Amino acid sequence: MSLGTAALADNHGGDEPQDRALVILTSDSLQTQGMAMILSNAMQQQGTDLHILLCDAAGHLAVEGYESAEAINTPPSNPAGQVKPEGILQMLMEKGAQVDVCAIYLPNSDLGEDNLREGVGVAAPGPMAEMMRDPSIPVYSF
Repeated sequence: MSLGTAALADNHGGDEPQDRALVILTSDSLQTQGMAMILSNAMQQQGTDLHILLCDAAGHLAVEGYESAEAINTPPSNPAGQVKPEGILQMLMEKGAQVDVCAIYLPNSDLGEDNLREGVGVAAPGPMAEMMRDPSIPVYSF
């Protein structure tokens, strides 16, 4: 096997994606939540495997049936017009993003795992800390 073939096999044959990112969203600000989701969407479109961690007020986005009070306007170049952060989150999940709420979100609310959107998990501190410490995984916090 030539060096080029070996490098190609390493880049495309393994179980670990080459381009990963962790997005941590805690803000209760509608525009910050929207910006985090729009940027996450752009990263996903560019081939990034996303893991999104929702904590504090942003955890509400993971609750089944939750709706933001209002939509946000997108930039003029975006044909969507208006979006809600939870709508973009759902779209990201449908395209493969892994979404979890913080380990302390549910115990500090009157909600249970059965209240979360289908596919949303509860983060475990150990594995989450491993991701945060991994120099190959950038962490973005909003």
